[in-house]
Amino acid sequence: MPATPVNARQQEGETTRVRVGPNDVVRLILELFAFFSLGYWGYLAWPFPWPGALFMIGTPLFAIVVWGLFRSPKARIPLDLVGRGIVEIAVMGSAVIAWTMLGQPIVAVVFGVIALVSGAINLRRESDGERSA
Repeated sequence: MPATPVNARQQEGETTRVRVGPNDVVRLILELFAFFSLGYWGYLAWPFPWPGALFMIGTPLFAIVVWGLFRSPKARIPLDLVGRGIVEIAVMGSAVIAWTMLGQPIVAVVFGVIALVSGAINLRRESDGERSA
């Protein structure tokens, strides 16, 4: 008997449901807010038109590429828990630093605390998933 592929059910037309929880929604909002924050920082922190436009577009674009390559659920370069944590801390921490540099420490602290709590919840879920796999 030939070996059946792991995704035999998916090949037969059945689809698997992906569970999206409240923390996943919060994390999506945090990611989008981090990218917006970096663009807003580039807009306000640098003189226009150059290098302001470059930083306004380039900074969030760089963060999106790094996130997509290393941290997203379908990352092109998969990392272990430590590597994913470092990428997440770098992107979210950059947004916190950007708000601090813009003179908005309350926004920075609130965003940082929410990102920290959400990241800890996600770390717990990912570490449980890796142990069971």
